Amino acid sequence: MRRILSAITLLPLVFGTVYFLPAVATLVLAEAAVFFAAIEYVGLAERIGVRLPKAVVVASAMAVCASVGQPGSATEVTLIAAMVVVGAQAVALGRSTPQVLSQVAISCFPLIYIGLTVGTLVSVRGQYGREALSILLLTIMASDMAQYYGGRLLGRRPLAPVISPKKTVEGAVVGLIGGVFVMLLLGNLLLPSWPTSTLVLLGITVVVLGIIGDLFESLIKRSVGVKDSSGLIPGHGGILDRLDSLLFAAPGYYVFLYQLS
Repeated sequence: MRRILSAITLLPLVFGTVYFLPAVATLVLAEAAVFFAAIEYVGLAERIGVRLPKAVVVASAMAVCASVGQPGSATEVTLIAAMVVVGAQAVALGRSTPQVLSQVAISCFPLIYIGLTVGTLVSVRGQYGREALSILLLTIMASDMAQYYGGRLLGRRPLAPVISPKKTVEGAVVGLIGGVFVMLLLGNLLLPSWPTSTLVLLGITVVVLGIIGDLFESLIKRSVGVKDSSGLIPGHGGILDRLDSLLFAAPGYYVFLYQLS
C-alpha cells in the first residue's frame, strides 16, 4: 500500500512538471533529485568507512547537473572545476593516509554517476521537448513494472544471482517487451516523424541500459551491505533506488537523440 501511495504522489509531480511547466521547472526538479541522491551516495560511502566532504560532493554534483546542455555552458569546465575543488579539499585536510586516493575517487564519481546523468534528462527536455522526455520516463517506468511483475509471475532463472538474486531472465525479457511496446506506442503518438525501426532500436537500447543501471546500483548497495539507498520514499527506498535505471538509460537516450538530430 505504501508503494502505491508513494507512486500516486510522485507521478503527478514528475509528469506535471515535465509536461505542463516550463523547462526550467524540470531543472529545479532534477536538482532536487541530485541533492537527495548525492546525500544518499555519501551515506553509502560512510558505511564502508569512507567519509566524504558532503557539502562539496552535493554542491559539485548539482553544479554539473545544471551545466549539462544549458546554452553557453561548458560541462567539461564544470567537471574539471568540481574535481579541482575535491582535490583541494583533500589537500587542505593535510592527511597522508592510505584512504586518501579512495576518498578522492569516490568523491569524484557522483559528479558523473549522478550529476552528469541526471543533467542529460534536463537537456532532453530543453533541446528535444517535453514529448521526448516523457517518452523516456514512461518507457523506463513501464519496463521496470513489467520486469517486476513478469519476474514474480514467470521468473525461474536468475539474471544476476550474485548482484540481485530476485531479478530473473524472464522478468528482463518481459521488461524489454513492455518497454519497447511503450516506446513504439508513445513514439507514434507524440513524435510521429520517428520511423518505427528507430523507435524499436531506441526502445531496446533504453531498456537494456536501464537494466544495467538497475544492476549497477544494486551492486553498489550490496557492496556496502544495504537493501535501499535510504528510506526517503515509503515503499520505494531512496532517490537513487528510483533513479537507478535512468542513470544509465538517460545518457544513452540523449546520445541517440543527438545523433538523430
